Amino acid sequence: PRQWTKNLLVFAALLFAQKATDPTAVIEAVEAFLVFCLLAGGVYIINDALDVEQDRLDPIKRNRPLAGGRLSLPGAVSCAVVLVVLGLVGAYLAAGTLLLKVALAYVGINLLYSGFLKHVVIIDVFAVASGFVLRAVAGAAAIHAVISPWLIICTLLLALFLALAKRRGELMTLGEEASNHRASLAEYSPELLDQMISVMTASTLMSYALYTISDRTVALVGSTNLLYTVPFVIYGIFRYLYLVHQKGLGGHPDRALLRDWPLMISVLLYAATVGVIIYVR
Repeated sequence: PRQWTKNLLVFAALLFAQKATDPTAVIEAVEAFLVFCLLAGGVYIINDALDVEQDRLDPIKRNRPLAGGRLSLPGAVSCAVVLVVLGLVGAYLAAGTLLLKVALAYVGINLLYSGFLKHVVIIDVFAVASGFVLRAVAGAAAIHAVISPWLIICTLLLALFLALAKRRGELMTLGEEASNHRASLAEYSPELLDQMISVMTASTLMSYALYTISDRTVALVGSTNLLYTVPFVIYGIFRYLYLVHQKGLGGHPDRALLRDWPLMISVLLYAATVGVIIYVR
């Protein structure tokens, strides 16, 4: 369930499209969130089922139910199928064909990732990042809001940043066993990943800063005040880099968010500040 924190991206469109005070839109966004909890649960189980032998080599992942032998493979796969079917049906019932298409894309890309994309260097992190982008798009589709290109750009860059940091964390944790766990890890090095992370850090910060002062954003919000949220984004990214390099939490972004109080507080302050700027005029 801690992986459900990633599904909070579904609510981004609700906040930025100025529909957080619309009860109908809130219910639609919650429905989309629950749909992606079902879908994520299903695809994570499938991924664990395919990776069960490799996970047993990981000092942390070997404690997962499948890798640890506490859950049978047939039972897990059956559960995954049920979750995915319920998620797809729920997507259609919640918001019709548009949300269903996004949900199908999410499931399809994750199945491709679990099957072979995770073994292809660089493509693997793009596949991971696409899951975050589709969550954000699903949130817009659920409330019938226009999907902003800035939402896609900023989400993609931030997701690539997190995915690369995750790869770095895996590489540092597994050491010489990294290639046995996943073939693509043999193609990475800490130095290469650090360069890529640096590029994504700068790109993410710049794209978000440009978003806050873009003509479309100013017209929607009525001011350039979103620019004042940039320090929260800078601090959040810098704090995460600190956790990656100094605390070794890069391989587990969900744990970093839920266990690091400074990072959690900065996220909450960011969301509160955005809310005040957008809804209190």
